[in-house]
Amino acid sequence: MKLSVIAAVAMLFTVPISAVAQSTPAAQAKPSDQELSNQIAKAISNDQALSADAVKVSVNGGVVTLSGMVGQDADRARAEKLARVPGVSRVENNLKSREKATAAVTGTVDTVADASKKGAKATKSAVSKTGEAITDEWIVTRIRTNVANDEALSGSDIKVDVKNNVVTLTGTVSTAAARAKALSVAKDVEGVSRVVNNLKVTPKTRN
Repeated sequence: MKLSVIAAVAMLFTVPISAVAQSTPAAQAKPSDQELSNQIAKAISNDQALSADAVKVSVNGGVVTLSGMVGQDADRARAEKLARVPGVSRVENNLKSREKATAAVTGTVDTVADASKKGAKATKSAVSKTGEAITDEWIVTRIRTNVANDEALSGSDIKVDVKNNVVTLTGTVSTAAARAKALSVAKDVEGVSRVVNNLKVTPKTRN
């Protein structure tokens, strides 16, 4: 009788342990890396709101790596969200946005083009036809000389200022024609990019 009781107690403890041992692996089973990869790739492919041109999904030890190209920055975040399925421990988002890449390339091209234009302009205006370096002072001297040698501007009181190749004319001339002539003389000098004509017409008084 005593032996039967002991056997019954042993069976009481053995059955639950055996049941737990059989159920534990099924409860703790995780999807394989390949299963995770297929699941995530399918979710990304079926997402109509996601502009995914060529998204590559790879899984190693539960760590997902996303690579390839998407349309916009928002698509990167959306693809990463779709990749965070049960069984995934971490997501490495290496996706690139075509929107950002295009903007970067456009900005680089514009910068290079702008630099080329500035360089070409600087090279073109750096030296005069006579081989002299073109500076603001050089431009001032040339304009003053040309004004002094022009009979149409005889008797005029013209002041010449130059800053960064921009000429400013101030003072007085006797006629509107002389004012226009002074503007023309200043524009004809090498290296001049613009002329601000502030000359005033003051007719000469007869004695």
